[in-house]
Amino acid sequence: MTPADRWLATIWPFVRAHLPEAPASVVDIGCGPLGGFVPMLRSHGYDAIGIDPEAPAGPHYRQTDFERAELPQDVGAFVASTSLHHVSAPADAIDRLSGTVIVIEWAWERFDARTAEWCFRRLGPDTEPGWLHRRRDEWRSSGKDWSSYFQGWAEREQLHTGETLVRLLNERLERGHLARGPYFFADLADTSSADEQAAIDSGEIQAARIDWVGHSRRRRRPLSSASAG
Repeated sequence: MTPADRWLATIWPFVRAHLPEAPASVVDIGCGPLGGFVPMLRSHGYDAIGIDPEAPAGPHYRQTDFERAELPQDVGAFVASTSLHHVSAPADAIDRLSGTVIVIEWAWERFDARTAEWCFRRLGPDTEPGWLHRRRDEWRSSGKDWSSYFQGWAEREQLHTGETLVRLLNERLERGHLARGPYFFADLADTSSADEQAAIDSGEIQAARIDWVGHSRRRRRPLSSASAG
């Protein structure tokens, strides 16, 4: 099972629990080249599409940035899994969301030195390098302490912090759920989500995943001329 498969399989029950009933229209933001949650959504009866510049070809995908995508009418839910921290203007992207909004994000600012070392000790063979291998190797060759290196990397990548995204979501939508949990397990060898959660609970590492669920704010009905008098 690939890291992407492990991530989707672990996160899916959380997403499924907060969706409206099928056959609602669902948009998966940043579905990636494997299609993200779209196959699962469609197998459960949802009218789902995925949006990503690297989305698969096919009628259920849009190969474009979310900010420029033409959205279906009456979307029942949006799912954004580790995608909002990449967009150029997260406030504008969030302003496009409606219905139920399910966000799973990375609070990269919580990836401190202790958490990094914990992850690096659990990496698989270098013959199958992933993004954590690349961060480890680049950091070690940089000659910098972890905090200086990683802050610089995140700034070069123009990543938005998890706290910024939570603030923007709270400002624009009605929050119903906020929790933090394991983020790195899918890219680690012989490490489950439960293993990472245990390390979080013991204070050994920080929780770098954000689970946020909310809804469109209810618009106030305008006063009629009769009631206004």
